[in-house]
Amino acid sequence: MELELLYTGWVSILPPVIAIVLALVTKEVYSSLFAGILSGMLIYSFASGDSILAAVTRVFDMMAKKIGENGYMIIFLALLWAVVVEVTRSGGSQAYGKWAGAKLKSRRSSQLATALLGLLIFIDDGFNCLTVGTVMGPITDKHKISREKLAYLIDATAAPVCIIAPVSSWAVAVASELDSAGGFDAFLKVIPYNLYALLTLLMVFVLCVTGMDFGPMRQAEARAAAGESGQLKSSSQGGAPSPKGRVIDLVLPILVLVVCAILGMAYVGGFFSGTPFSEAIGANPTAGLTLGAFAGLITAMALYLPRRLMTFTAFMEGAVQGIQNIVPPMLILILSWSLSGVCREMIGTGAFVSQFIDQVSLSLNLLPVIVFAVAAFLSFSTGTAWGTFGILIPIVTMIFDGSTSPLLIPTLGATLAGSVCGDHCSPLSDTTILSSTGAQVRHIDHVETQLPYATLVAVICALGYLLMGFVPGPWIPLALSAAVLLVVLCVLFRRGGGEGRG
Repeated sequence: MELELLYTGWVSILPPVIAIVLALVTKEVYSSLFAGILSGMLIYSFASGDSILAAVTRVFDMMAKKIGENGYMIIFLALLWAVVVEVTRSGGSQAYGKWAGAKLKSRRSSQLATALLGLLIFIDDGFNCLTVGTVMGPITDKHKISREKLAYLIDATAAPVCIIAPVSSWAVAVASELDSAGGFDAFLKVIPYNLYALLTLLMVFVLCVTGMDFGPMRQAEARAAAGESGQLKSSSQGGAPSPKGRVIDLVLPILVLVVCAILGMAYVGGFFSGTPFSEAIGANPTAGLTLGAFAGLITAMALYLPRRLMTFTAFMEGAVQGIQNIVPPMLILILSWSLSGVCREMIGTGAFVSQFIDQVSLSLNLLPVIVFAVAAFLSFSTGTAWGTFGILIPIVTMIFDGSTSPLLIPTLGATLAGSVCGDHCSPLSDTTILSSTGAQVRHIDHVETQLPYATLVAVICALGYLLMGFVPGPWIPLALSAAVLLVVLCVLFRRGGGEGRG
């Protein structure tokens, strides 16, 4: 579908706003996303003089296009979820839960282990979400940690980790955008200026240690403590787990998946032909992840069938069941990709926001906080951090073109921080969707419980970037922002009454 990009002005922000508002009001994501896509196509058709029928037709054209563009992601999710079901049916997850339960004897240690695992899987955020949820779900259930809290821990250690990890698919994408500002060296310099990622990780560990939850998350934790789990029905896992399962039945397939995913990304990117590793893993990460997921599935088959944990027929039924399980979140992803496509490729949402930044004449000292706010809004509206920093980084580098201003790196840090912030908050984000999928909790419940946490960090980050425009270096704004975050957390927790459940 080759259509001319039209600049439709302020109305270009309506489709994502419609989708987000409807999702939050109706608590029904599918129709809300579809309404956003349809409204965008109607705007495009009216602007181009086409009919309403053409607008409806283009909705499905865009969906078909995005399915084609993201084919590897769809295959990866299908294979990964097949591995999840096979591991569960083998009894591996159950055995690991019993083993880890003996080691992790408190809510605090279980939550810390979840966060640390999220830190360790820094190669790709989507892979992080599904793997951590699969491994830690049984353990957090044992200690009556809500599935909403598990989803938050997954989401808050996915993109925020990937955006500051030097070896990740995100790092390569950012470095390629920063080519005119110094490439990978510029990415390394930006890391301490990424307040949102750093403060989010700080908040995760503070909450894990202290249990100072507040707002809807506190209510979810109270329900979990009373035995009212927010977990989605797990009967679709395809049968009772084998009583003969062992810890290795979980660990080995996942370990093979992780190692082969990294090797797969390197192979697809040409590492074994001479391409630097840091560049190779970002060339086509989902293709490499697909190879890793397939290797994990083959490993599971080789591990389970000879020991008769299940028959070949049962194994194939489990793989198909896993693919069926991923269809609902996959549909959300397809609709989200389509809405982003409408906004970026047809009605010029990103162009409108970027032109607004370019046209408003403000002091460069205020640029970090302004860019952070705009990036967060744009990423929240479109559900894509990559698309957001892809739009804004060139604008920022053009503003400082030929300049040695010390504000270049802070403003680039604000760009990345705002992009991750909006992505973390947005119900349209791939990472948000996959986090709720990995935790097996309703998507809208994850969004509602996470949003106050993400918003708190975002507001404090805005204050930090305001200070960063006038104070040289990242350390003073970072330290003060961290201190403010800790104080506000204490205040909110005390106002909510009760004691931490660490």
